[in-house]
Amino acid sequence: MDSPAPQPDLEPDDPGGLRAVADEGTAPPKRRRRRGAKKKKVAAGRKRKTEEEPKSKKAPSVKQEMLINVAQPEECRIGILEDGVLEELYVERSSQDNYVGNIYKGKIVNLEPSIQAAFVDFGVGRNGFLHISDVEPQYFRQGGYDPDKPIQPDGSQIPDNPPADVDTGDDDEDVDESGPRPSRNSGNRRRAGVRPRIKPPIQDIFQRGDEVVVQVIKEGIGTKGPTLSTYISIPGRYVVLMPALGRIGVSRKIESDDDRRRLRDILRELNPPKGLGFIVRTAGTDRTKKEISRDLAYLLRLWKTIVRRIKSAEAPTDIYEESDMIIRTIRDIFTSDVDAIHIDEPAAYERAKEFLQIVMPRYVSRLQLYEGRDPLFHKYKIDEEIAQINHRKVPLKGGGSLVIDQTEALVAIDVNSGSFRTDGSAEESAFQLNQIAAKEIARQLRLRDLGGVVVNDFIDMRKDRHRRIVERTLRDAVKRDRARTKILRISPFGLIEMTRQRIRPSLKRSVFKECPSCSGAGLVKSAESMAIEVVRKLMMATQGERVQKVTVTVEEEVAAYLNNRKRRELAKLEDENEMIVYVNGREGISPEHLEIVCEDEAGRVVLVDGI
Repeated sequence: MDSPAPQPDLEPDDPGGLRAVADEGTAPPKRRRRRGAKKKKVAAGRKRKTEEEPKSKKAPSVKQEMLINVAQPEECRIGILEDGVLEELYVERSSQDNYVGNIYKGKIVNLEPSIQAAFVDFGVGRNGFLHISDVEPQYFRQGGYDPDKPIQPDGSQIPDNPPADVDTGDDDEDVDESGPRPSRNSGNRRRAGVRPRIKPPIQDIFQRGDEVVVQVIKEGIGTKGPTLSTYISIPGRYVVLMPALGRIGVSRKIESDDDRRRLRDILRELNPPKGLGFIVRTAGTDRTKKEISRDLAYLLRLWKTIVRRIKSAEAPTDIYEESDMIIRTIRDIFTSDVDAIHIDEPAAYERAKEFLQIVMPRYVSRLQLYEGRDPLFHKYKIDEEIAQINHRKVPLKGGGSLVIDQTEALVAIDVNSGSFRTDGSAEESAFQLNQIAAKEIARQLRLRDLGGVVVNDFIDMRKDRHRRIVERTLRDAVKRDRARTKILRISPFGLIEMTRQRIRPSLKRSVFKECPSCSGAGLVKSAESMAIEVVRKLMMATQGERVQKVTVTVEEEVAAYLNNRKRRELAKLEDENEMIVYVNGREGISPEHLEIVCEDEAGRVVLVDGI
């Protein structure tokens, strides 16, 4: 998770009332400062200013609404609005597979040592991809390794490492809601629940036919199967259960030290079972001990059921399935800041109401059944915004625009100034437009659900201060994103490179299919290019000794170009080779369609090389 943006340097408060003395006309006495004293005072002043800042900057209230559109059974759409502006969009279709969050008991069907990965049959018809980095240390036992001892670069383990070296403390420095992260500790201590950086070869851990309990963490994209992990994570409303973590923690998104301390104390008082890990989610920030205890008890009951199924079921089989998108979204996104939830389908409304009555009874009154005559998304003008999401060009306030291009490996976003102007210099115009663009980039990444490597090409700025502010604006804008992001500093060329967690295919890939005419390129050959290619093919056809008749079938525009602008060349080919050329134009075919049939005197088809 991104750390909070650094605070700007602030001058320390006036120590000892020296300014008052100076105002009276008396010069302050000279003092010899101790080495490092100035830095300490500056830091203390910065800390006081930082602590006072939230009080002076009170955010204005924002009206938040959640719209759930399930009027059509094939598709479920959920939009999060803030003051009428679409900020988050989730789309799920019944025809598309959705395995993320599900837990399966699978079998290893293949091992690929070259990429340190295994392919797992988990019972859905497509094998999943399990990389060594997603293998929990408990599986190391199968290869003769002790999971509590760190592994050296040469593959050996430190002998006789006492159990006390395994740190089971409650420090949550390496955890967030998506699971434990790789350890930065390169010593001979391994903290409980932290992913070791060095792991044994996957071929030493698994063999074909081995059973493994996995969870889907990323949907399959294209021909690639789903990505799997043995680090199980089961979310509740306020707490996440992580069996592999082995300790308690608090989400990184909760930044207040007081809240973090209070929540850790609550978890300790609840005395969760040893050997399991629990993380308090951001939704649990203001929750009471009773509410967290209820959620913890639910997760423990669920985990006992899952363990029983793991022991009794034969692989491959499903062990646990996530709730539908409506329940998931309310569970993960709904907070007390959401003023209303509108649902346009009675059955879905009753299902959501039942869930709220069990988990959050105090907010049931905010759930409303929409019974208007106009479609729900049309009434709130969400359909217009969704249509805009699918466009390559996104207009910005003041006249600028974003151009978003998605490729197989990365997403390129270009900021164009267009007609954007300010009263200041060109530098000031670029700075202000880049700030607007940074906020919109974060919004578009969320709405389009773009993942992987993202390269943002901002307008060049000369002042280093402006560059840092644009970086900070982008970092602040992506903080609300549920997907994990990492942002690098702006380069000398004005580029900001970042990564965004990819969980499922982007909205564009889910809604659209590849164009059969251009194969997804977005471009087709012009009529002139096709005509030149046809003449070239006809010249090759003349090499056939028995060819007397050639029939060319192309798209109508190409046929018109051949019959009008290429008529002389075609006539010359006919005269020189004593053959007849027919050009047929057909409607409704691809602009690049080309079909050439060569025949002899008897009407038999003649095969010619190269055609």
